[in-house]
Amino acid sequence: MRGGTTANRMEYVTWGDGRRTLLFLQGSPTSSVPSGMWASMRQRYFRPYVEAGYAVWMVTRPRGMPRGHSVADLAEDHAGFIGEYLGGRVDLLLGESFGGMVAQYLAGLHPSSVEHLGMVASGFEVSDWTKDVDRRLAAAVERRDRTSAGAAFAEYLLPSPRLERLRRLGGPLMAKPLLASPHYPPEDVVVEMEAEVACDTRPVLPRIEAPTVLVAGGRDQIFTGEIVEETAALIKGCRLVWLSGKGHVATCTSAKVGGEVLGFVEARGAHGRSTA
Repeated sequence: MRGGTTANRMEYVTWGDGRRTLLFLQGSPTSSVPSGMWASMRQRYFRPYVEAGYAVWMVTRPRGMPRGHSVADLAEDHAGFIGEYLGGRVDLLLGESFGGMVAQYLAGLHPSSVEHLGMVASGFEVSDWTKDVDRRLAAAVERRDRTSAGAAFAEYLLPSPRLERLRRLGGPLMAKPLLASPHYPPEDVVVEMEAEVACDTRPVLPRIEAPTVLVAGGRDQIFTGEIVEETAALIKGCRLVWLSGKGHVATCTSAKVGGEVLGFVEARGAHGRSTA
């Protein structure tokens, strides 16, 4: 695993040295390069791509983002990264959750930079429930309220109203990566949450030219079935793969994702861009 930092403070790490390039855009809140146990988990997650001949690049969002930095702005940041570090084009752009929203803008606004597009547990916008959690999380982080910030963060993982007391009891511990991380400032968490709430990628989806596969969970409360179906319908030739019974996190971490994405790319490789 190798890594570095760009001039605008985007950190990156790479696995493998294959001839094809894969750029992975991670979800939110926060983005960081993996270390320790998380690095081992990511290495296992990316192993199918490395074995398939890809050099995998995982990049964070810029540090110290200005207030109002949008998902479209983040797409421009990543387009600049592709131009500076990856020769202006990636063989596979893979976006997870919030990273998938950035990937949609990137593929739509910079079609020559993306050969294939893969998305996991993502869509044109997040659900109304998620927007409510995002707003509460952003407000709690901004006022440095550890209990409320951690409780809101835990709600993504434990959404049942019956677990509210448990979420608040564990709030201070859950808030630690949001308020006390040495890797990114809390202000960036607020910017990301506000960008996610405001995001609606539908205007740019018909402009995506890259063959696209979207892997979605049948029980995802963040990107619901209606949102996913509409997203896929707006992207020319998009292949939609459902992982039945899986929620958001289970979809993102599923061992089936690599096979579905790679199978789609290999099947389309001989045919190039979608003309459907």
